[in-house]
Amino acid sequence: MQTQDSLEPMPAWRRRTRGEHRWPTALAIAVAIALQLLLPASIVPVTRWLMPAVESALLLVLFLADPFRIDRESSLLRMLGLGILGVIGLSNGWSVVLLVQHILTGRTITPGRLLAAGAAIWLTNIIVFALAYWEFDRGGPAVRASGRRAVPDFLFAQMQSPELAEPDWEPEFADYLYLSFTNATAFSPTDVLPLSRWAKMIMMVQSAVALMVVVLVVARAVNVLH
Repeated sequence: MQTQDSLEPMPAWRRRTRGEHRWPTALAIAVAIALQLLLPASIVPVTRWLMPAVESALLLVLFLADPFRIDRESSLLRMLGLGILGVIGLSNGWSVVLLVQHILTGRTITPGRLLAAGAAIWLTNIIVFALAYWEFDRGGPAVRASGRRAVPDFLFAQMQSPELAEPDWEPEFADYLYLSFTNATAFSPTDVLPLSRWAKMIMMVQSAVALMVVVLVVARAVNVLH
């Protein structure tokens, strides 16, 4: 005999779906590349064009190989996606170190340029961690589309209360971008709960980096103004 629960339709995030579109993540990566190009030369790792050129090349290859919906599991596509994430993360982390060194050594820089550089790094940090959450939650976008992994690393409100969401709702990149933004501003989880240990640790790292950048940049800018 079937119970009431067995008659309820399975939520989209627990079954096979068409997969999400590629373009939102491609747009976010393009924004991150543009932000890196706006940084002052003194806090750019290596040369201004090297990291953005590598990121652009990887993005182009990935987009040409799989331009539409992300529903095909492929080791090559996975490596390309993680490669882009790694290069952007390395570049931004390097810029954070150079910025902190710049501030602590007291090098001359106008408050406007300092705040602009800090804002660019902070925004890139949000994109980097959004990509990380998106790439690793339940094995990545392609695995999520297959519906094989029922245990989530991040628990969204729609998962807890499916009656408040559309029948085909499942987390997409915009949801992970929102998670990253709120974690960088509130320095703690808001309506999305990290369940796995790696998710908790990476959110902790993001909050620490965001807090350090904000505190140091603002403090230095105020000091320069006085």
